Amino acid sequence: MATEKPGQYKASEITVLEGLDPVRKRPGMYIGSTGPRGLHHLVWEVVDNAVDEAMAGYCTRIEVTLLADGGVKVVDNGRGIPVDKHKVTKESALTTVLTTLHAGGKFDSGAYQVSGGLHGVGVSVVNALSIRLEAEVRRDGAIYAQSFELGVPKAPVKKIGEAKKNGTSIAFWPSPVTFTETTEFNYQTIAGRLREMAFLNKGLEIRLLDERGEEPVHENFLYKQGLIDFVKHLNTSREPIHGRILQFEDSADQHELDVAMQWTSGYTETVLTFANNINTHEGGTHEEGFRTALTRALNEFARAKGILKEKDDNLSGEDVREGLTAIISVKVREPQFEGQTKTKLGNTEIRSYVTKAMNRMLPEWLERNSAEARRIAEKCVSAQKARQAARKARDLTRRKTALESASLPGKLADCSSREASLSELFIVEGDSAAGPAKQARDSEFQAILPIRGKILNVEKARLAKALQNNEVQGIITASGTGIGDEFDIEKARYHKIVMLADADVDGSHIRTLLLTLFFRHLRGLIEAGFIYVAVPPLYRVKMGKQVIYLKDDAALATFMAENEGRKITPSRFKGLGEMNADELWDTAMNPDTRTLMRVEIDDAAIADEMFTVLMGDDVQARKSFIQQNAKDVRFLDI
Repeated sequence: MATEKPGQYKASEITVLEGLDPVRKRPGMYIGSTGPRGLHHLVWEVVDNAVDEAMAGYCTRIEVTLLADGGVKVVDNGRGIPVDKHKVTKESALTTVLTTLHAGGKFDSGAYQVSGGLHGVGVSVVNALSIRLEAEVRRDGAIYAQSFELGVPKAPVKKIGEAKKNGTSIAFWPSPVTFTETTEFNYQTIAGRLREMAFLNKGLEIRLLDERGEEPVHENFLYKQGLIDFVKHLNTSREPIHGRILQFEDSADQHELDVAMQWTSGYTETVLTFANNINTHEGGTHEEGFRTALTRALNEFARAKGILKEKDDNLSGEDVREGLTAIISVKVREPQFEGQTKTKLGNTEIRSYVTKAMNRMLPEWLERNSAEARRIAEKCVSAQKARQAARKARDLTRRKTALESASLPGKLADCSSREASLSELFIVEGDSAAGPAKQARDSEFQAILPIRGKILNVEKARLAKALQNNEVQGIITASGTGIGDEFDIEKARYHKIVMLADADVDGSHIRTLLLTLFFRHLRGLIEAGFIYVAVPPLYRVKMGKQVIYLKDDAALATFMAENEGRKITPSRFKGLGEMNADELWDTAMNPDTRTLMRVEIDDAAIADEMFTVLMGDDVQARKSFIQQNAKDVRFLDI
């Protein structure tokens, strides 16, 4: 009788929970949306399966190819999905995994010790939402293949050849019936995510090939130092105040911790957290444990070395994190995430685990590297002094009660509704546009806040200086949430905050400055989906008695081509101030006819890098970024 070896991956380890049909009816429940974010989610699901094999120690290389015909192919050199008959479904395990929701090795502790794909819906959902999917498995010395159309097998699994090595290949073509907005994958989005996965999995090689253009484009991601390389990458355009990057690794019975960190001369913190390779951009217990240990260790070191005097207050969490770039990655046997989106880790035992591990390792590093540690502590004390000087200004930004409503920004034309979920705030560039906006709005639920010119670039300024800027202070006060550690999304006064600026270069700059403010100091509003960009038209076209609004030059060219031979009189808006109230209402404010773009953060690391490069001091890095991304820079999609 044969004995089972540890680490074997067999059909018996595939657990079946329920069927597949709901996916095609309500795809948004499984992939978040049917827009670009949901489209790219299909790639992440397939790649995550391959990364799980790497985390289990069976995969060293993943290849992702953007095929010329619009499909995506993901190949790994892991163990290969099992193909033998499953005891419940009586079908091949490969068929079961690809056609049944909640079927996968992640529900059985024997197949994976740690897994990112907690819910096990991944590959079956990709299959259900693809007009075609081709699966090929190499294992047990043979190559097996199966094809599907919209999740339905075209034929049983078939052996098609011999194989010397193991692995899995999944190629899929998204259904345009589901993804009506676009089925075209964005190279930069995929490259950024794959680079991040390579950082998080030291020694894993991920190759990306784009075959869609005239010349193939390819990148290889392989980082032997893992999170240290990640911090170096994020700090490329920043000035570190100490040369050596701190790294701490720890493992317990069912948990692992990997931390890398470095302070810079900047004023914003970049702390990215991951659990089982999932970007937990809302943080969670691992971040809470890290913050507690960090604040304690630096206070103890600063007092022991006389950097903090006896009469001085303790350093706050904000003080010790100013200018900090840190990556916190934990591996958890049974992670508890808040909801399907997996954006916040909830395991209470991880908080104490991370705190204890950091309490042991960080003070030891500070003592061994006293010169660098002193520079870090002095930076923290400098931040403390700036924070104390700004205390009065910060108090003004706290959400006002109804009795204090007079303290709201003087230029704010508020709405009469006090129901935040129904209320909208339009941040309008200039008084000339504010006039028509105030006339056009529905004062029941729409508020107008004019700003004068370009607000302060908060990427280059301490919070104290930022809060001295009337425009910045007005926006923070109007939002109602507070900032920093006092931020409370429940106190948001509006659930739609809309940036309304001219469709020109100056308008783009103003939008970017506003986005930087929201990302650095009010990020919770973006994460809640409350921040929007209005898309005012660039052209008004008269065709007979009909008036048509067109958003840009491309739309005008298409319209002219479609109506060739007809008498058309186009006129270009020089700015929002040229529009009368009716035009502004129809094109930018009427919920039935306006076009709004919601600002979303697909990847916090990519967004952080983008703001650092675009709004920081490194001119060459900014020039390179714009050259690479200048096809349409009117709007920034973060």
